[in-house]
Amino acid sequence: MFENNYYSLVAGLREYTLESDTKGFDAREIVDEILEALSSSDANAVRLLYGYYDCENIIALRAGRAAYNPLGNLSREELAEELDSPRKMPAPMARVIRIYADPESEEAEGVDMTIGFEKALWSAYYDVCSHSKSRFIREWTAFDRTLRNVAAAAVARATDRNVDEVTVGKDEIVDRLQRSSAADFGLRGELSYIDAVIAAVNDEQNLVEKEHKIDLVRWEQAGELATFDYFNINAILSYLAKINIVARWALLDPKRGREMLERIMAELDGKELVNKQ
Repeated sequence: MFENNYYSLVAGLREYTLESDTKGFDAREIVDEILEALSSSDANAVRLLYGYYDCENIIALRAGRAAYNPLGNLSREELAEELDSPRKMPAPMARVIRIYADPESEEAEGVDMTIGFEKALWSAYYDVCSHSKSRFIREWTAFDRTLRNVAAAAVARATDRNVDEVTVGKDEIVDRLQRSSAADFGLRGELSYIDAVIAAVNDEQNLVEKEHKIDLVRWEQAGELATFDYFNINAILSYLAKINIVARWALLDPKRGREMLERIMAELDGKELVNKQ
């Protein structure tokens, strides 16, 4: 299938830099500028990537929390409208919102409401992503769901909670997480990062360090999924996946946020060298 190539856009990505601190870094601005340069289909893939934050924001709003991540596609006002009458979110996610708003409705018949709204919405989001036309979106979100499931399962096991209460979706890996008594859930041969995640959860007492180690796994995977993509939408999505990590750490730990953004710049320069060979 024909892919659009964005030579000028990718070449200009290195222009996004931090000043002496994180005040000059605006992830939302970066996303918006990139969206303007993409075809409609590629822009849809980017919006689906950021649908993750729409889910976060919807869950927070429904729970009465003030938390709001500006990386989501929807404004605060639009989120409130979605909770009242969902129209902008993908159909499976909109259906979850409607069903949990009116569990007595005909649409809710046969739906297991014991799952809980949050888990149901995340399952719907990842299901939508699994059917995306974008190869990167399919693979990245499958990885992200599995990584989160592994981390959640490790925490649940350490705190004597039921693993099935914290995992999202259904597949062979989720089944093993729920049933296996092995230290690595019997997944060492299938998930290269399983030991790193379990070690971060079990051995790291500092919560910030724990999150940092898990985000390093995400960082590496974002790069690997676009190893041979230099100027297409996969390269841009890989870049944005890393920008999202930088945005998180710019808030949690500005020094680490700057270090991560500098690493992106170094990696972009490395790709240039490859293309010159």
